[in-house]
Amino acid sequence: MKARAILVEDETQLRHHLEELLEAAWPDLQIVASAADGAQALVEVERHRPDILFLDVEMPEMSGIEVARRANGRAHVVFVTAYSQYAVAAFEAGAVDYLLKPIDAQRLATACARLQARLGSAPPALDQVLAQLAARIAPPRSHLRWVTASSGSTVRLITVDEILYFQSDTKYTRVVTAAAEALIQTPLKELLEQLDPEEFWQIHRGTIVRATAIDSVARDGLGHALVRLKGRDEALKVSQPYMYRFRQM
Repeated sequence: MKARAILVEDETQLRHHLEELLEAAWPDLQIVASAADGAQALVEVERHRPDILFLDVEMPEMSGIEVARRANGRAHVVFVTAYSQYAVAAFEAGAVDYLLKPIDAQRLATACARLQARLGSAPPALDQVLAQLAARIAPPRSHLRWVTASSGSTVRLITVDEILYFQSDTKYTRVVTAAAEALIQTPLKELLEQLDPEEFWQIHRGTIVRATAIDSVARDGLGHALVRLKGRDEALKVSQPYMYRFRQM
């Protein structure tokens, strides 16, 4: 009998991307439903009684933690999160597995192998992991509003509304607007935690762009996706883990 799974992820493109990756990694897995929020997920759990839940940790209104709490012991759980500290806590506390965004195909294959090995046993109780996850999620912080950047001997205060993209540059991070460039010492990883994820998208390990500044997406002769921004001439490469953002474009 085929294992049955439900995918719960509030970002539509990422949910579809996860489904595509699962079809490749585990062709026999039956995806019986997908949900964009926790409330719908609970409805689908009652309707289908799945073997596996792929749960986004952070969702509006009802989090993946709350969904897992209500489905505790009824399905094997794989937590999906952008925050590694949540994932490591989940794994160490006995959850089946975790996936970090952007989802890596090889990492997903490993998770699927572990799930297949555990399907013959009852789903573990998740009380401990859920308590740890809940404790680690901090209250929402306000998003970054400006940066102080150097341009030659001049220090500028640049509002995030002006910024088209950030890009790693050796020890610094380039801050690029339509009219100028400057440098800051804040690494990209820290910027990602401070920027509004709806407004700024990571498209490469070393590049974050303003989503509303994207003018076009094209492919070069080797099939690589290239993003062009309004007011700039350069093309920015999109690496494979972030291609899911542009599948509908």
